[in-house]
Amino acid sequence: MVRSLSLREHVSSQLRSLCAVVGLSDVETPVSILTLMLGAVGDRATARPPIWASHVADDLTPVEFSIAIDEDGSSALRMLVEPIADGSGVYANNRVARRVLTALSGRYDLSFDKFDEVWGLFAPGSPCGRFGMWFSVIFRPDAPPDFKVYFNPAARGEEHASALVSEALTRLGLGAAYGLIKDRAARRRELDRLPFFALDLHSRAEARVKAYVAHYDAGVETVEHALDGVPGVAVDRVREFYAIIGGRLGRRLTGLPSLSSYSFVAANPGVPNNYSLYLPIRDLVPDDEVAAERVLALMNQWGLDRSLLLRALDAVATRRLGDGVGLIAYVSLRMGPGRSGITVYLSTEAYATMPPRSRARTAVQLSQVNL
Repeated sequence: MVRSLSLREHVSSQLRSLCAVVGLSDVETPVSILTLMLGAVGDRATARPPIWASHVADDLTPVEFSIAIDEDGSSALRMLVEPIADGSGVYANNRVARRVLTALSGRYDLSFDKFDEVWGLFAPGSPCGRFGMWFSVIFRPDAPPDFKVYFNPAARGEEHASALVSEALTRLGLGAAYGLIKDRAARRRELDRLPFFALDLHSRAEARVKAYVAHYDAGVETVEHALDGVPGVAVDRVREFYAIIGGRLGRRLTGLPSLSSYSFVAANPGVPNNYSLYLPIRDLVPDDEVAAERVLALMNQWGLDRSLLLRALDAVATRRLGDGVGLIAYVSLRMGPGRSGITVYLSTEAYATMPPRSRARTAVQLSQVNL
């Protein structure tokens, strides 16, 4: 009988291969961080049912990878991880997440100034919602890792999400930012929701506070309204991205939502220094072969290094792209005065592969898209 890989073995193998894709010479540091964040859950065999229904990935795996490809030719590797306790709930997961942070602070120069200001808001004694805290780590060649924490604005109930985000921004000296988010992105009652609130865990001047808005039943016009007034954002670029990744310009997403995110820094608290648009490509294609075709077409259009995506897919895929959907989960467009480019989000498929949909294309063929 062939032994089933543990979760840690499965995702660590993918991580090592992805490190090579972006040119990281130090592979052991990313693997050790991943091992720490997974904890005892990493020892469980992937053939066993997940101990916790993580919403990091569709198959309940608490790990997701992504490759950021910037317009200047640079690239970075990111992983998103949900620390998990014993499966008893979000409260227990939050306690494990705090222990992970304590352990990381002994190894890396983390800043908890912003974290301490808002932690209590998002970690009540009886938390609601599907998660408490997620962590992301960004790895770049010849640089120490950067850490970020994601909180759940619905921790006290979905009906209190807006108030929590507003209060968190106020505590961080960014009170004016919520007005922009509400007026531009979170303006459609029930259809625009606040799924994540994130902080960089470093003290450099460019440390970001990020607020996310999920747009349900929305088309490109909703996105255009959300990005209005953000410096450095080219509307034509957004439309082109939406048309190629989404399948056609103006298509309304009636399943999984698109997302907007705004980054704010202390030096300019009233104006976003970055805007990102995220499209759920896995919900818009029959299989990952089509998803890859769309992302590669976008990269070709914009002169990005297509080999990065091809090598990243080779690093994580254990099947043919046409045999499933969801390996390429989201694609995002990042724009602003800082780094601009795209990010491709890759599922580990440690527990399951989502079956492909019918090849009868319901969306306009890529070759027919009128840009």
